[in-house]
Amino acid sequence: MKILLMGNPNVGKSVVFSRLTGVRVIASNYPGTTVGYTRGETKLGEDTAEVIDVPGTYTLEPTSEAEEVALEMLHTGDVVINVVNATNLERNLYLTLQLLEKGVPVVVALNIWDDTKHLGIDINLDKLRELLGVPVVPTVAVTGEGIKELVENIPKAASPRLPPRSRDERWAAVGSIVDQVQNVTHRHHTWRERLSDASVKPLSGGIIALVIMAASFIVVRFIGESLIGYVFDPLFDNLWAPVLMRLSELLQGGGFLHDIVIGKLIGGQVDFVQSFGLLSGGLYIPFAMVLPYVFAFYLVLSLLEDVGYLPRLAVMVDTIMHRLGLHGYAIIPTLLGFGCNVPAVLATRILESKRERFIAATLISIAVPCAALQAMIFGLVGARGVQYVVIVYGTLFVVWIILGMILRFAVRGFTPELLIEIPPYRLPQWRAMLQKVWMRVSGFLVEAIPIILGAVLVINILYFFGVFEAIASFTAPVVTNLLGLPEEAVTAIVIGFLRKDVALGMLAPLALSAKQLVIGSVVLAMFFPCIATFVVLLRELGVVNMLKSMGIMIAAALITGGILNLIL
Repeated sequence: MKILLMGNPNVGKSVVFSRLTGVRVIASNYPGTTVGYTRGETKLGEDTAEVIDVPGTYTLEPTSEAEEVALEMLHTGDVVINVVNATNLERNLYLTLQLLEKGVPVVVALNIWDDTKHLGIDINLDKLRELLGVPVVPTVAVTGEGIKELVENIPKAASPRLPPRSRDERWAAVGSIVDQVQNVTHRHHTWRERLSDASVKPLSGGIIALVIMAASFIVVRFIGESLIGYVFDPLFDNLWAPVLMRLSELLQGGGFLHDIVIGKLIGGQVDFVQSFGLLSGGLYIPFAMVLPYVFAFYLVLSLLEDVGYLPRLAVMVDTIMHRLGLHGYAIIPTLLGFGCNVPAVLATRILESKRERFIAATLISIAVPCAALQAMIFGLVGARGVQYVVIVYGTLFVVWIILGMILRFAVRGFTPELLIEIPPYRLPQWRAMLQKVWMRVSGFLVEAIPIILGAVLVINILYFFGVFEAIASFTAPVVTNLLGLPEEAVTAIVIGFLRKDVALGMLAPLALSAKQLVIGSVVLAMFFPCIATFVVLLRELGVVNMLKSMGIMIAAALITGGILNLIL
């Protein structure tokens, strides 16, 4: 049996899914799209049933790619569990009636049932079951309440085959049902409701957004750097490095195989950032450089999701982001990019259309410097004067605005309106949240490690045969004439493909002027992303769109660098 979990966004579908399936899940993209969904298994008596968490949808009349996928998946299921927000029946029952008109067996999970008491909402369950003609089970997914009864009612799923209705007739039916089954009594606002109201007002909401995003940035960076400094670096330095040095001796310290497997020795030792072999940088990059930030990002993202803040942040900045061909949710990956571009590009998955994901990922890769690169900018450029740091950040901000406006008109597709239901603030359920983090992190590693190892292998082969040196020689006239940088800076720019902060550090011994440091910093920030971000771009955008994004990066970096060379 195939069970589909369907419902509006932000009604707790993923928590119900987690309760039904545990951690035995697989994340996939729907064929021919970049819309993700999750599937797992649950026990129905002696049998095993497949459970699919269908992308959230408000209607079976699609207005976005995710809703198109939801409609397609509807035809593949045997039973639908329609997860409904019990605190907002009127909004949710429209989809319920559409499902009943399709004739598929349905069970309604009336989720967030505990909040109905807090909000003074009384729902007559027997009357609702009678009017819908299907089992209706109240659930509190975050605590597990009602889940056992929900599973027991799956075999009782019914399909009353309602006659097709027009949109207006359907809304009229929803209103009639709500009038008959729901009674709301007067009550005073709780502190959570007052905070909810303040979160979407321009002044108070802006202050709250700044505080939460600053705190998120600090937490992601703190957790990421702590894991690197206290867990992964000691493991690689104390346990893995001696193994690689022993293997290096067996490979006689050099040669083609040594450079592929171990990489170049730096000062006679393995340097996990610079050695760049399959067993050195190839393992260090995904596990010690990327995984800590990915884990920290998904932990913070899951917390903000489960608390209910993300929809409020999206509403706050939606108008501004539309000027760049995006909608409000794009602010989340953009701000996270200031910590690390890798989780920022991954976060573009929360955007609905391919167009939005392409624009957001490209803008992040070009105009949002990661924390490591920012540290080098403040250290090198800041030493010449704070005004030069302001020029670097001001240039990147202007590029972000102008390039976003250009891409808004140049990239085909659409930016859907921000149609979201804002859930009440809730305390997160830690077990469900950690399960979600584990599922996302493990999915990232399974997808990213083979690509990173493959990229390291190809780059090492190109290095061994002198391809990178040839590229440096070929591009030297552009670097010296257009950008006004010395020929020695070419190597640093090429190294920027591997690690931008290391590349900027290579400019330090070149005795550059303040003007050249500003140009070098801006060009490196806008040029190819580091290899970890590059790999994630390839995974998220696909080969064709990744190449388009790279072309935009090269053109934007050269044009901006050339303009700075003329006006500074």
